[in-house]
Amino acid sequence: MVRPRIGIKDVAREAGVSVGTVSNVINQPEIVSEAMRARVQSAISRLGYVRSEHARHLRAGASRLVALLVLDMGNPFFAAVAGGAERAARQAGLGVMVGNSAESRSQESEYLSLFATQRVRGVLVTPADPTGRSLDVLRGQSIPFVLVDRVSADDAACSVSVDSVVGGRLAVRHLIAAGHRSIVYVGGPPDWPQVRDRRAGALAALDEAGVPRSALTVITAERLDVSAGRDAGARLLGLVPRPSAVFCANDLLALGVLQALFSARLRVPEDLAIVGYDDIEFAAAAAVPLTSVRQPAAAMGRLAAEMLLEETSDEPGRHEHRQVVLQPELVVRGSSLRAR
Repeated sequence: MVRPRIGIKDVAREAGVSVGTVSNVINQPEIVSEAMRARVQSAISRLGYVRSEHARHLRAGASRLVALLVLDMGNPFFAAVAGGAERAARQAGLGVMVGNSAESRSQESEYLSLFATQRVRGVLVTPADPTGRSLDVLRGQSIPFVLVDRVSADDAACSVSVDSVVGGRLAVRHLIAAGHRSIVYVGGPPDWPQVRDRRAGALAALDEAGVPRSALTVITAERLDVSAGRDAGARLLGLVPRPSAVFCANDLLALGVLQALFSARLRVPEDLAIVGYDDIEFAAAAAVPLTSVRQPAAAMGRLAAEMLLEETSDEPGRHEHRQVVLQPELVVRGSSLRAR
């Protein structure tokens, strides 16, 4: 049987005082006599009363929780983003409520509605819905939010992102310099900005080098995970003629492709070179260390949290939204060092 929660009214009844007196002992003890404080504190101890910080801060209009909603908590990239955000929040004396949309628009909407119901201080979000309509529930409740790994389409919100066009250009420029002229791009849902921008960067690298755009073949994965990468790898192996290199929209896809190549007894990079994206921890630890475009994930989470805290601390009307765009870098490892 669940024991009923002890409330402030129970304490008042036990001590034989008013609810207001108990509230003063808890929140403004300096205005209550020493004898009355001792009487109320004794009742609190006997009943085991613990005040609700959540309720207290909601009444004060200043929740001590911020929320973070990511696309895939199973992706180490988003775990690093969450770590950076959590450290910044904890330094400010706040906690972080984390949700995983699992790349689902409906699940994203459910989480955002939950955050609005909980009246969190603000939300850090990587939207699964590229239209941004899911964020209307936050706008309707005047709950501040910061877009993470996305660029805000207007000045109505802060955002922290990494230049994915530059990242795509770095990856394919590297493959072209290694002698590759037949490259596959394994992307995800084409309406996702990062997937689209990384492909645009890849095409820009071909243009710069005077290589026909037809040198880039696109394989679309339904999700950005290892399983989808294995499926994409199987399709890649069916291409005739077979390309000499593959650029993947993230490292999980690249690791899945790598598994498919190993299963087919192909050598990496001798038979087919691979470049991933994100530079997650597992990239360097793969059977063939993975060349990858590094994103400053922890810094992105930290900056997003700091921007949200800045917005929620400013006087209404004084905050100016900012769109911060960080730069990626290419980390070259064994998966791309030799051309066929």
